[in-house]
Amino acid sequence: MPDRPLAGFRVGVTAARRADEQIALLERRGAEVVHAPALSVDPNRIDEEALQAATRAVLDRPVDIFLATTGIGMKSWLTAAERWGVMDELVEHLGKAEILARGPKSVGALRRFGLRELWAPESEEFEDVLAHLRGRDLAGQRIVVQEHGQSLSMAAHALRRLGAEVTTVAIYRVHAAEDLEPMFGLVESVVGGRIDAVTFTAAPAINAMMEAAATAGHRDDLISAFQADVIASCVGPVTAAAFEMWGVPSIYPERSRLAAMVKQLETELPSRAGGTSLEVAGHLLLLHGEDVLLDGAPVKLSPAPYAVLQALLVNPGTVVSRRDLLTALPSGTAGSEHAVEMAVARLRAAIGTRCVQTVVKRGYRLAVSS
Repeated sequence: MPDRPLAGFRVGVTAARRADEQIALLERRGAEVVHAPALSVDPNRIDEEALQAATRAVLDRPVDIFLATTGIGMKSWLTAAERWGVMDELVEHLGKAEILARGPKSVGALRRFGLRELWAPESEEFEDVLAHLRGRDLAGQRIVVQEHGQSLSMAAHALRRLGAEVTTVAIYRVHAAEDLEPMFGLVESVVGGRIDAVTFTAAPAINAMMEAAATAGHRDDLISAFQADVIASCVGPVTAAAFEMWGVPSIYPERSRLAAMVKQLETELPSRAGGTSLEVAGHLLLLHGEDVLLDGAPVKLSPAPYAVLQALLVNPGTVVSRRDLLTALPSGTAGSEHAVEMAVARLRAAIGTRCVQTVVKRGYRLAVSS
């Protein structure tokens, strides 16, 4: 794999938290990054008064089942409870319940405070937590649901229809970025075909982008762009699920990690670019649109050597005669085999002498790896 596999590609980043880390990973691989935070830098704002009241309601009566949905939510709730002097009471209270956790982050947060989950889905999707409960008799069961940044009122309603008594605890609410101008700009760039992929690390970021697109009158165009050429890259299945209601296909890695998401783009972007990528004499040669890159570095070619390269790429490794290369040269080029030799010489100077091989009395070929 070359050092700069994403050279020549423009990637939109919607993250606010850990954005610098993600941008560095992408730029290190050669991508041009357009950063447009969808959410506030500090999106997880806690309403202390409301959370304290919800906590008292939870402590008021025994809990049969407790659903933990996010690591940061659990940490924020128990840290707040510590400030109020009721953390030990809350941990003991929840510890008597059957605890179901949505994924590894919520599991990790629970265990840091001495709580143990009974079950967690491999998928890390809250829908699978609900599916786990649907086959059970929930009549009279008191279920407490720790909400993430968005309301889980629909899930709570579904559980109530199964006979459960449900209490939701809103730890925080996600807020949009203070400056939305970069997001509007990113929407316009995606719609205008100037972005190859957009990354998402939280479902609310998808909703924020869709809202910005709707405000600008571009939501249908944005959806069409994602359905056509632009890759919607998500950090995991929970984030990707937010695209389903829009009919937008998305990709996500097996492990919900930033590095894994960027690694996936290393292969997805070149393969979908509609260009040509191949190994030539130990180098990676990439044609993306009108851009030519060698090992991730841009190569400037004048029309004649560019025409020769295009002719040699029609069937990589196949010998192309001087006569055919002469035909491929742009109009206005001197009509002799000397013009071909000059164009080949300039091409070799740009991409390396070993990349273009001379086949005696037959013509030239690219030194592609077998």
